[in-house]
Amino acid sequence: MFLRRCGSKFLRALVVCAVLLAPSARAQDKPQSSALFVDATSQLGISFKQQASPTSKKYLLETMGSGVALFDYDNDGRLDIFLANGARIDDPMPKGTAPRKDGSKYWNRLYHQKSDGTFEDVTEKAGLAGVGYSTGVAVGDYDNDGYEDLFVAGFGRSTLYHNNGDGTFTDVTTQAQVGGSGWATSAAWVDYDNDGLLDLIVLRYMQWDFDDIECGLQAGGIRSYCHPDLFKPVSMMVYHNDGKGKFTEVAYKAGLDKPGKELGIAIADYDHDGWMDILVANDSMPEFLFHNRKDGTFEEVGLTSGMALDGSGATFAGMGVDFADYDNDGWADIFITDLANQRYALYKNGGDGNFEYVSNPAGLSAVTLLHSGWGTRFFDFDNSSWKGLFIVQSHVMDTIEINEPHLHYKEPPLLLRNDRGKRFQDISAIAGDVFHQSWVARGLAIGDLNNDGSIDAVVTTNDGPAYVLMNRSSTGNHWVTLNLVGVKSNRDGIGAQVKLSTEAGDQYATATTASSYQSSSDKRVHFGLGSAQSVKTIEIRWPSGIIQKLSGVKADQILTVKESISTAP
Repeated sequence: MFLRRCGSKFLRALVVCAVLLAPSARAQDKPQSSALFVDATSQLGISFKQQASPTSKKYLLETMGSGVALFDYDNDGRLDIFLANGARIDDPMPKGTAPRKDGSKYWNRLYHQKSDGTFEDVTEKAGLAGVGYSTGVAVGDYDNDGYEDLFVAGFGRSTLYHNNGDGTFTDVTTQAQVGGSGWATSAAWVDYDNDGLLDLIVLRYMQWDFDDIECGLQAGGIRSYCHPDLFKPVSMMVYHNDGKGKFTEVAYKAGLDKPGKELGIAIADYDHDGWMDILVANDSMPEFLFHNRKDGTFEEVGLTSGMALDGSGATFAGMGVDFADYDNDGWADIFITDLANQRYALYKNGGDGNFEYVSNPAGLSAVTLLHSGWGTRFFDFDNSSWKGLFIVQSHVMDTIEINEPHLHYKEPPLLLRNDRGKRFQDISAIAGDVFHQSWVARGLAIGDLNNDGSIDAVVTTNDGPAYVLMNRSSTGNHWVTLNLVGVKSNRDGIGAQVKLSTEAGDQYATATTASSYQSSSDKRVHFGLGSAQSVKTIEIRWPSGIIQKLSGVKADQILTVKESISTAP
């Protein structure tokens, strides 16, 4: 994840020149867009600061941040916000001790959305203050009772909270046996064996503890965070849902125990065989793509499918991910953020089991070369019927400007418009003041907070505030959002594949709460429709294999779709 420094100032200058002279950076390529995001954090009643607990020892854990989840925990039709938080780290950390939430400033926070659109802190009432240093978040109804449950990943111990349906949660980690060990990062709920129950996949970063080695410049005594290459990889943990609140760890049995340095996870059925596949972003080693063998096991195919390395055959610092169809051809594509001087990686799905690295022709290389990305999502922020890209950014090294003055520790977010699946155009400069503010951003979750048909975003920063960014885009375009309710499938409909058709063409999406970095987004499936005021057809392939079709759906509505058993094959 950390910069592999150029061999000389001359080489660094070439890097900068390459960006300045790139075609997408020329003056005549002026962006045009009516997209607008507004910081409404304080106006909506959100007051939160992530506690990274920075120390003079520069423990690596301090710089990785915590995630955010958007979900409707009380079924009132309005999204609520959960923010994971760090914990106290002593300077230095005594041997055998762990970070602890020994004060309310370290609590995780749950904000309930009231009927007027503002939020109230209900953390204590809900029982979600948490324990230890919290990192990632994953939302899913694992027992199909109609209420969203919450998994909070953490360093040393993770926590599963069962939603009691009365505004409170119960810590069921011990009885569910999902506490895990090591340094957990992102997590995902997915029914990988299509038995109707959501399973849980928990990524782990690497073999690290507070007996950290010292890194930094010898001259001047400047301490810096250590490069991940200095630590050994570790495998993810995979919890199969056995029903009745019980899980069994099956990483080895499922073929998902390949050691990695795992930071981001996303799911999609990239080969259309009806079974969810798993994408994992690794830091400074080949990326992973696990193909579902349809028998409860997976095969890692990153290298053979062409998405494990960049266009030059090199590894990169994979951090945030998304796994979605950006060019509306029906095949899920891959996007992975990384560190400055590496270019964000976009892989086009060829429909034959192979991926092509297309960052250069898609215009992403020049736009992203000097940036470091974390949380990211494909979504149609202007309802144009094409999924754009939202990326939150920051370098991991707070001393980066000492060695690389053309790079920056704090960075503004990046908003990229999708030009009909061919190229991405940076419209950040004209999309709102928030894109002119520099943050140490980490997590990103998306969802329609005010149910107006425009997708909003919540961003977390490391050792800093959370930001609620409301989408105020005024395009006049139409939209439709599907709230899927599984019956034979898992109740959230996670893993359902949706095809939507209008006169202008087709769009595709996978129902998921995963993607991004250590964060969990609105489970509802959103489509922008452009000028179309109705939808010709919607086809839903549920995880159960049931195919359900709707026709003549009017635009500009949130439509609840219950899985129809009568359409079972």
